[in-house]
Amino acid sequence: MREGPDIARIAALIGDPARAHMLTALMSGKALTATELAGEAGVTLQTASGHLSKLLDGQLVQARKQGRHKYFALAHADVAATLEALMGLAAGQGTLRTRTGPKDAAMRQARVCYNHLAGRMGVQMFTSMLDRDLIWEEGEALGLTGAGEDFVTGFGVDLGRLEDARAPLCRSCLDWSERRTHLAGSLGRAMLARMEDTGWLRRDTTSRAIHFSASGQSQFDQAFPSIIR
Repeated sequence: MREGPDIARIAALIGDPARAHMLTALMSGKALTATELAGEAGVTLQTASGHLSKLLDGQLVQARKQGRHKYFALAHADVAATLEALMGLAAGQGTLRTRTGPKDAAMRQARVCYNHLAGRMGVQMFTSMLDRDLIWEEGEALGLTGAGEDFVTGFGVDLGRLEDARAPLCRSCLDWSERRTHLAGSLGRAMLARMEDTGWLRRDTTSRAIHFSASGQSQFDQAFPSIIR
């Protein structure tokens, strides 16, 4: 008898093109209805419902009912991290669904990855914080240093509230376009939310791309100066 995790079952769930489109759409961190996900996947609502049932059974998505509508979201951060890693593997092998264009360039610059900042700017934020000893890294483990706690508090993040939550404060996520680490976890989400609250950026309504204003870009670069390695 074979022992260990059954990766074939999970791979089969993710590997179907329609389900892959649905899961990718949920990487924005927003909960979507079956109708919205059917549009993302290019399938009928009935077909989408069948796919969502399989994803629910496989615990890759979760459902929440609000009023007359049922909304679907990724089950947890591990699903998002797995999808991001698979995107990196596909991109590294030249497996792209369409030719690159303006939206692709914007996504590589800055995008939402399960409600935290990814792309070049996400990697810049992580690298800058690491190089200035605001976060420590030991293998896959990450954490804030004392200086880092002061920094994020000064940035406007309620660190006490994050530490009281069950979710990990800091997590590493391998960026699919940069093939380097960006910051995930509750701190990554809080940092992106703070940037949005201060008006540094706006989210694209048709993709996961994030657009920084000129002022927002300048303030971001001051807060997270890029250090060339």
